[in-house]
Parts: sequence; C-alpha cells; structure tokens
Amino acid sequence: MGFDKMRLFTIPNVLTLCNLLCGAAAVTFALDGGKIEIAFWLVAAGAAFDFFDGFAARMLKSIHPVGKQLDSLSDVVTFGLAPAAMLWRVCRDVNWVWVPETWTALQQWLPYAVYLMTAFAALRLARFNIDEGQKTEFTGLPAPAGGLLCASVAMLWARGLNPQLSAEVVLGLAWVTAWLFISPMRMFSLKFAGFGWEENRLRYQFILCAAVLVWFLRWTALPAIIGLYIIVSTLRWAAARGDKE
Repeated sequence: MGFDKMRLFTIPNVLTLCNLLCGAAAVTFALDGGKIEIAFWLVAAGAAFDFFDGFAARMLKSIHPVGKQLDSLSDVVTFGLAPAAMLWRVCRDVNWVWVPETWTALQQWLPYAVYLMTAFAALRLARFNIDEGQKTEFTGLPAPAGGLLCASVAMLWARGLNPQLSAEVVLGLAWVTAWLFISPMRMFSLKFAGFGWEENRLRYQFILCAAVLVWFLRWTALPAIIGLYIIVSTLRWAAARGDKE
C-alpha cells in the first residue's frame, strides 16, 4: 500500500498522537525539576485523548490496523513510561525505611526498578493487539488504569497528602502494577456496546460507585476508583474460576 493511500492523519490518529505528545511531555516534566503535578495532568489529558480516539474511530467508521498499533505505542509512553518517571522522581525524594542509609549505592540505583512497569506495560499492550478475546473483557490491568493509578499516587504525594510515603512503598506500587499488567486476571471493560441495563449492570453500578467516591473525595478519588476497579475485577474473576472448578 502506498504512502498516499494509508491515510495516516485521520481524526482518530491525530487524537492518538495528542495522547502520545501528552505522555512525552509528562516524562519531561517529571524528570526536569520534578514537576509532578503538571506531569499528572498531562497523563490525565492523554487518557482523555485515548478515550476519544477510539470513540471517534467507531463514530467515523475509521477502524484501521495503523490506528490500533499507534494507539498501543502511544499508551506505552503515556501510561507506561510517564507514570514510571513520576514514581522514579518520588522514589528519589522520599526516605527509605528498610534499606540502611549506609547502603548508598543501593538507594541510588534501586529506584530505577520502577521502570519494570514500563516494560510490562509494553508486554500487556503487545498481547492485547494480538488477542481477539479482549473485545468485551481485558486480560490483565488495562494500561491507562495502571498508569493513572501510579500517576495519581505520585501527584497526591506532590500535593503533600501522603507525606509518609516511603521508597519501598513506591517500588512496591510499581511492581504490583507491573504484575497486574501481565496477570491472567479477567477485568471488565467500561466500553458500552449498547445502553441496556442487563448487559451493562456491572458498568452502571461501578460508575455509580465511582460518582459517590468523587462526591466524597473530590479530586483525590482517582486512586480509590481504580483500586475499586481492581478489587471488583479480581473478585469477579475468582468467582468465575470457582464456578468452573
């Protein structure tokens, strides 16, 4: 197929590129002076673009393999690399609890282990691209959810709302998120194929719970909402496995 026939710059692809640019800028702000709050809002903007590119593709009937690959490449940056860069910055600035102060080399190099989540986000997205069984459900934590979870925790620390955060907790968050990316757990999708109650009961109930959390926690609700999504998906997956056995 010739270059002129590939239609690279469709509306969905442009929205996806905006997602990528938000992620690249978030990495820069996270590493350059530790501007964590700006980096968070860029990741959040990337998530909005990530939602609307798929919505635009379905509305305009502009589904193309190039868009699918571009979407995953962008998500690796915005939800894999950028949140890891934010956690790296936090990990360098907080105190260690279990690693002795005399182990300066370990304290200096261990924060780089947060980038394991970047590598596992890439694995998760590569699996998604070739797995036809992830149309209505996901295998493993979706990259946007994991990325937003880590970015929001970093942002709350930057706002001074969790000043007791330790380097070990930051590393643990990155590693647990990395494992969730490639885990076999089936997690429900929030994408609506229709608006009927029966086929979307779980989605409507989750959205209602998320709205309640936002009402009480305001802008600090995001980690709780994603945590609820992980818990509900885990319990649902475990129950389904129990029924099969």
